[in-house]
Amino acid sequence: MNNLIVGASGATGRLLTEELLNRGQCVKVIVRSPDKLPTAIKNHDNLSVVQASVLDLSDAELAQHVKGCDAVASCLGHNMTFKGIYGQPRKLVTEATRRLCEAVRANRPEKPIKFVLMNTVGNRNRDLNEPISLAQKGVIGLLRLFLPPQADNEQAAEYLRSKVGQNDKQIEWAVVRPDSLLDEDEFTAYNVYPSPIRSAIFDPGQTSRINVGHFMADLITEDDIWRQWQGQMPVIYNKVS
Repeated sequence: MNNLIVGASGATGRLLTEELLNRGQCVKVIVRSPDKLPTAIKNHDNLSVVQASVLDLSDAELAQHVKGCDAVASCLGHNMTFKGIYGQPRKLVTEATRRLCEAVRANRPEKPIKFVLMNTVGNRNRDLNEPISLAQKGVIGLLRLFLPPQADNEQAAEYLRSKVGQNDKQIEWAVVRPDSLLDEDEFTAYNVYPSPIRSAIFDPGQTSRINVGHFMADLITEDDIWRQWQGQMPVIYNKVS
């Protein structure tokens, strides 16, 4: 399979890239700074690198990079600095999602392309009745108002949910929602649920980035797992022993 990853130089994106390469996949990455890629993957025979900011590419260039890919994955996120949170582009994830989907459509693929979006458990799946407390609604509302990345993540997922939808003939999608992210050196057992099983604000769980990369790779490479979660927003937690 051929796969395109944006956000591959980030903390989770590089782990997804490495996992796919370890599975024998061909991976193309679009990154602003190739030097940020780990040496272990930067020189891999199955990796091709496009040095660019995804939003700076023209529509024709983006369509060309997507052409021939069986899956597209986005691990884009905002740097947790003042500039990263409040600077431009404030809708990095949303605009990249929209433009990548349009690039897929421009190529008129004969079979649907998988789109896997890394998101956040602080975002609700509005296709399901996911109850949250009034207090959590209030906190999320404040985050949405004062922290642009929260709104950006919500709008990116909403684009897939409402604009692409469940019956598109060119794009199939899944939105992966990890809880509080942490760094671990090794893959561990994890659980995946259709909706959160705990409060993202008042009782957060933990999800290691390497487990997120592993699950996203499963969605891309394992058809039975894809069929299970296609068109959904699975929530992933580290398994508590």
